[in-house]
Amino acid sequence: MAISFFSRNCSIYLLLTFNVSSFPPSSLLSRASSSLSSSVQSNLMECFPKPLILGSGSFTRKLILNEMGIDFIVIKRPIDEKIIGDRENHSAKELVLTLAKAKCDHLVSELKSGGCKDELPPDFSSYLVLTGDQVVTLGDKILEKPESESQAKEYCKEYALNAPSTVGSCVITHIPSGVQVSGVDSSTIYFKPSIGDKSEDGKDLVDQLLAEGAPILDCAGGLMIEHPLVQKHLERIDGTEDSVMGLSKKLVTELLQEIRTKMIDANLL
Repeated sequence: MAISFFSRNCSIYLLLTFNVSSFPPSSLLSRASSSLSSSVQSNLMECFPKPLILGSGSFTRKLILNEMGIDFIVIKRPIDEKIIGDRENHSAKELVLTLAKAKCDHLVSELKSGGCKDELPPDFSSYLVLTGDQVVTLGDKILEKPESESQAKEYCKEYALNAPSTVGSCVITHIPSGVQVSGVDSSTIYFKPSIGDKSEDGKDLVDQLLAEGAPILDCAGGLMIEHPLVQKHLERIDGTEDSVMGLSKKLVTELLQEIRTKMIDANLL
């Protein structure tokens, strides 16, 4: 599994290279949310139109929904995330909710206008849309992609002193009713001080990763937790694996329950 910090689409670089087998048996990541069986989770979808529409191309979000037994299709319509939200004054929770809702609004607009008709099943007029976003915070800062190798090295030094946290949002919207629910989940990653050390040949972690072709400058925060060079510097993670991956199973389950209740109360189910 990979992690990047404050990623917009690459929200924690898990997205292309997650590999469960890369973790040791005594994984540093809690699997607490996995106690929610896939049958229980997928049963929540029984009263809803299927498949769910996932407004994300993230490999790990697709992986998590598959693990939950939820039938879905992917339809994504990117937005310019840099112009949305106030990164100076908004909290990380506010930012990820703002971005996830903006993604939802844009996708729903495309769906309603017929711009996605070739990607929808026939006679598909009622559906759930799921969008999300994730950032990683370090103290009161939101870190974006490093602009240079030197900046990536500065990030790495900070990780040795302070624990970064992932903050992820999920928004589920029913169309055509417009009923919407949303929530946020977070996890904290603790690195050993050794993450700032140099190897025997004098290379720091960033140099070692770049030497192996790791695309650390292409994902925010510049680090990949899945990489063995990074794993050995992990101390612990407070949270669940799926939360760090970008979509909390527990949060999705709670939101499906919430939107189900709202729709029943509104006589929509």
